Amino acid sequence: MRILVTGGAGFIGSRVVAALLDAGHEPRILDSLVPAVHPDGPPALPDGVDLHHADLTDPVAVRAALRGVDLVSHQAAMVGRGREILDAPAYASSNVLGTATLLTAMTEAGTGRMVLGSSVVIYGDSRYHCPAHGRVRPAPRERADLDAGRFEPRCPRCGTDVTASAVQEDDPVDPPRNVYAVTKLAQEHLVAAWARETGASATALRYHNVYGPDMPQDSPYSGVAATFRSAVARGEAPRVFEDGEPRRDFVHVRDVASANVAALARDTPGLRAYNIASGTPRSIGELAEALATAGGAPAPRITGEYRIGDVRHVFASAERAALELGWRAGTDFLDGVKEFATAPMRSARQGHDG
Repeated sequence: MRILVTGGAGFIGSRVVAALLDAGHEPRILDSLVPAVHPDGPPALPDGVDLHHADLTDPVAVRAALRGVDLVSHQAAMVGRGREILDAPAYASSNVLGTATLLTAMTEAGTGRMVLGSSVVIYGDSRYHCPAHGRVRPAPRERADLDAGRFEPRCPRCGTDVTASAVQEDDPVDPPRNVYAVTKLAQEHLVAAWARETGASATALRYHNVYGPDMPQDSPYSGVAATFRSAVARGEAPRVFEDGEPRRDFVHVRDVASANVAALARDTPGLRAYNIASGTPRSIGELAEALATAGGAPAPRITGEYRIGDVRHVFASAERAALELGWRAGTDFLDGVKEFATAPMRSARQGHDG
C-alpha cells in the first residue's frame, strides 16, 4: 500500500516508516520539521521515501501529499505536558486543527483509511476499586493531599485508599486532566466523526509510555523516560516525583511500530481503539532504578515533588490488540531499558513527533 505517515521524521513516526518499508509498503512522509525538534535540518531518509516538508494545517500541502495514497498513518502531534496552559494554542493548532485539516483533505481525496497514533492520556486514571463500594471514580487529587504526601487516590464515598487495575478500551474516559489530554481526546472524537460520516475505517492505537533510542532529550515535552535518561547521560541521579510508586506501562518504540503494521489488516468501517502497551505495569521508581543501573548513574532520588494534573496510576489491558490484530509487545522491559540507557538520543527542546 501507499501510506502517508504524518510526523514521519519524528521519534515514533520514523520507526513506523521503517517498519512499513520492511513490510513491503510504500511510505511517504509529511512533516513540518520543527527546528527545535530537527535542529540539523531534515533527517536522512530511507531510499525511495519521499518527504513533503509542510505543516498539517496547510490544506494545499496536505492535498498534495495525499495524491495516490491508500491509507494515512497519522503520527504527527505535539506531545507531553510541556508548559501546560501556556502551550495551549500550540497544542490545539498541531493536534486538533492539524487533524481536522487532514480529515477534510482525506475526504476530498477519497482516502478512506486511517491509523491514528492516539494516547493512554485520554483515560485519565486507571480503574479503581474500593473494598467497601466496588468500582469508583476518584476525583482529581487535591493539592492539600499532595502537599502532605498523600498520593494515592481515595474512594469518593468513604475516603479509603483504592486499588488500581488495568483499563480497557470501552471504559469511559475521565474529563481530561491537562491540555495535552484534551487535544488527544479531541483527535479521537474528530476521527470517529469522520469515520461515521464517510463510512471510512479508522484504527486508533492508544500508545502508553513509549521509550527507546532516538527519543528527544532534555525536553519537558518528552515524558518521564526521556527525563530520567537525560539525567543518566549527565551522570546524575534521576529525580523521581511523589514517592516513586506511580505506575505506568512502558512500551518500546519498536513494538509501537510493529503495532502500526499489524493495524493495517483492519479495514472495517468506523473507529476501533486498541491499547498499545506491554501489558506489565511498572512504577516510575522501577524505571529510574533500571536506567540508573544500566547507565552507571547514581541511584534515583525520591523528591516528593508533584505536578497538578498528573494521574497516580494509568495502565491498561492490551488483550484486544492481541485478539483482533494479532499483536503483542515483544521487548522485555529490562532488555529494552538496558539498550535505552546508552542509545543515542536526539537533541530537541519541544515534543512534536514530526
